[in-house]
Amino acid sequence: MSSAPLSPEFSRRAALLGLGGVLLAGCSRGVSVPAPSPSPTGTVRQQLKAALTAIAEGQELLGASVEDLRTGATWNFRGGFASQSASMAKPMIVSMALRKARADNLEQPLPAERAAQAEKAIRNSDNDSADALWAWAGGREAYDALAGDLTLKHTHSSAEKDFWSWTWTTPNDQRSFVRQLVQGGTDALTDSERQYLLGLMGQVEDDQAWGVGAPRSGSVQVQLKNGWVQFASTDNLWAVNSIGHVSGDGRDYLLTIMTRTTTFDLGRAYCNAIGQWVFDILGTGELR
Repeated sequence: MSSAPLSPEFSRRAALLGLGGVLLAGCSRGVSVPAPSPSPTGTVRQQLKAALTAIAEGQELLGASVEDLRTGATWNFRGGFASQSASMAKPMIVSMALRKARADNLEQPLPAERAAQAEKAIRNSDNDSADALWAWAGGREAYDALAGDLTLKHTHSSAEKDFWSWTWTTPNDQRSFVRQLVQGGTDALTDSERQYLLGLMGQVEDDQAWGVGAPRSGSVQVQLKNGWVQFASTDNLWAVNSIGHVSGDGRDYLLTIMTRTTTFDLGRAYCNAIGQWVFDILGTGELR
């Protein structure tokens, strides 16, 4: 769950609709989004373009980024769309904490109290735990340093608030972050730190496994983190975001989705629709 710094929080315990096939074509709690053609044609790249263009019709504040780890090919739809992170920042916060523990020669990967907070922040999206880790690990300075070490050029803290929910990022940056978690190739985090964080992201509680996690099942594993918050003090819109790694059933890909919508339910409907369509399309072949 994301903190709403200037408005009441949306309860993550609110009843969530089941994540079934027809529903995920673009409907959530009675909220619908435009649906693509039931059978898009062409290459995987062409199918992705057709599907995302249809889903995003009339919605400019939306972006997504995909990487097929089977080929290394990437594709994005408004991948440079910048918005606030909400609880999607929590994997970055846990990364900050892991780096601090290593730098201070503390118990690895984290001291017991901080490990409990990291687990709650990722698995349950607990805001108090994220607050504590943010402060302990160094706040905005540590966040910006991590973004720099990960070469996330459009990811940064907010000049308005020293608060993790207000951090800014893009779908392309978040895809790069998740790729570095999954594949390594960075000095920002050790292999054991990456695996620790991915382990937590693979255990997100069921009522938060929407968006990138929409196709999660016994045969499909998803390491993810979602975020949602209303910014009542600015545009009154909700930032509703989802990032993760999907593997199994012949697929292995990264997906990041960021939206800004009038309601949480609408943002989640967009994330669910994109999550399911990307899953279905990447099941037809490889992105090249």
